[in-house]
Amino acid sequence: MQRPQGEIFGPGKRYYTFSHYLKNQFGEKVWKIPVHAGFTCPNRDGKIGWGGCIYCNNEGFGPGWSNGHLSIAEQVKSGIRRIQKKRNISKFLVYFQTYTNTYDSPERLKQLYDQAVQYDEVVGLAIGTRPDCVTEEILDVIESYTPRLEVWVEYGLQSIHNRTLRAINRGHTYEDFLQAIELTRKRNLKICVHVIVGLPGESKAEILATAAALGQIAIDGIKIHPMQVHRNTKLEQMYDAGEVSLFSMQQYIDILCDFLERLPSEVVIQRLTAEAPANLLIAPEWCLNKIEVIRQIAQELEKRDAWQATRLSSN
Repeated sequence: MQRPQGEIFGPGKRYYTFSHYLKNQFGEKVWKIPVHAGFTCPNRDGKIGWGGCIYCNNEGFGPGWSNGHLSIAEQVKSGIRRIQKKRNISKFLVYFQTYTNTYDSPERLKQLYDQAVQYDEVVGLAIGTRPDCVTEEILDVIESYTPRLEVWVEYGLQSIHNRTLRAINRGHTYEDFLQAIELTRKRNLKICVHVIVGLPGESKAEILATAAALGQIAIDGIKIHPMQVHRNTKLEQMYDAGEVSLFSMQQYIDILCDFLERLPSEVVIQRLTAEAPANLLIAPEWCLNKIEVIRQIAQELEKRDAWQATRLSSN
């Protein structure tokens, strides 16, 4: 395999890391501050469904240092101070992470986002949401921050297969996602997509079909997560009943590398695995060691003599 021409991954890297991307954009390290804005989700409150996705326990994804009772402004200020006590960091990206962070009126959203970006140290904004929870008016509000900030909209897709989306009670379709992408890509906004590898019932071919499809769409970044079983979820009940199986670490690494090889070299890899608090994670236990997983991903790519994008022609 040939290394992609004009690669931008950085010294010693075989994929395009988010840290390298941000350093290129801002000339120095940028630190992400997650915030909890108190949103819920239309798939939990009855608007489109109840209970949320089968794997959803957002305690496993939100900022552990904030219980959501602080205002957004207080969370950002506290986050900046906390990091600067330990590290020489002067630039920050605020990440609206927990639940659906566009699930309110445009006016209310602007009030919340305004709180996050009032500090001079904030150079970027990332907003996690669902593809069925954006409108032209909401995207107008989000885009209004782009003259001063780099702004990312992060869409939870998980899979391109509607059969899988129904099985995990996702509450939206792949077509909803494509419509959201179409609305967003015509604006001065960056698009990041979330995908879960190892969803119940998906074959390796179906997982790699998601990679191939995303490789054909104009996205800027991706977050790839292994399937995890968290406490107090429908998936936990299914796992206990023997209805689902999970990848071993080596199985995940193998298919993750296959996935990376099918993504364009300009797509920023924001995440390759996911952590969860030990008191919430049921399985797989190897997800508790994020550093080792990432190390072995790099090792596998080197073993293959492979890079992100080296199998684009075989999609």
